[in-house]
Amino acid sequence: MREMLELPDTHRIGIVPGSDTGAFEMAMWTMLGARGVTALAWESFGEGWVTDAVKQLKLEANVMRADYGQLPDLDKIDWSDDVMFTWNGTTSGVRVPDGEWIPDDREGLSFADATSAVFAYDIPWDKIDVATFSWQKVLGGEGGHGVLILGPRAVQRLEEYTPSWPLPKVFRLMSKGKLAEGVFKGETINTPSMLAVEDAIFALEWAKGLGGLKGLQARSDANAVALDKIVAERDWLSHLAVDMGTRSKTSVCLSVEGADADFIKQFAGLLEKEGAAYDVAGYRDAPPGLRIWCGATVDTADIEALGPWLDWAYAETKAALAAA
Repeated sequence: MREMLELPDTHRIGIVPGSDTGAFEMAMWTMLGARGVTALAWESFGEGWVTDAVKQLKLEANVMRADYGQLPDLDKIDWSDDVMFTWNGTTSGVRVPDGEWIPDDREGLSFADATSAVFAYDIPWDKIDVATFSWQKVLGGEGGHGVLILGPRAVQRLEEYTPSWPLPKVFRLMSKGKLAEGVFKGETINTPSMLAVEDAIFALEWAKGLGGLKGLQARSDANAVALDKIVAERDWLSHLAVDMGTRSKTSVCLSVEGADADFIKQFAGLLEKEGAAYDVAGYRDAPPGLRIWCGATVDTADIEALGPWLDWAYAETKAALAAA
């Protein structure tokens, strides 16, 4: 996985329990509190990290919010703080444009929830001090385990700072005053399912056969382009994220003209009943709409085939609600 991610030798990579959520919480609980905190929130998971920081850890965080479909003003971030953000907003279809907004001379640490971004985008690892993701997203493996990547500045934080709150056993990355290196050398805090490990190995071998990182990125790019074409050809369909430069290429969120939650529920239900598409309703906290997965595990031909099905489900739903 290290080789495929093109991860530099300066960064450590390890597997931790609890999927991507557990990995990010581990990073927050073990490293936050040494300095101020800025939390960026423009979708559900970003808001979740705000809750953890403010209500659980009792930190006086500077929260920079934006509506679904938008980004906060990245130029206004105070990098004397530790800064938390989602690289790819899974529930809003909005991503950060690149890593150029993260300064090289930052004082605080950059914490990136990179789920649904890793393997789909070029991640500038020199800009990231802490990254977490799970291999069940773009890579398509079994869930339940998170990947934690630490840059040298994050390791230094762990070695020099002890948080004031008690740490659950599964969050502890230090042992006898030193980094628990075993976590980053193949050992695990809890024993993972060997079936899940074999599944991850199979997924990596599959990805390698497609051309590795570049091959996975190319598949995601092609899927996003195919879905863009479908949207452009329909006046009742639009992207929730208007700016193409910050629009997700994996978790693509769409708005349906005049649709409320009941409309979307029936719309998605029709598609699922016909076996045409599954789990395409938008996230429960997001505005009513569709969420189409365009990651590398999907064949572009299947995205292209979705267009007529969307037309059919839209017309059927409108007719059913009009007759009710």
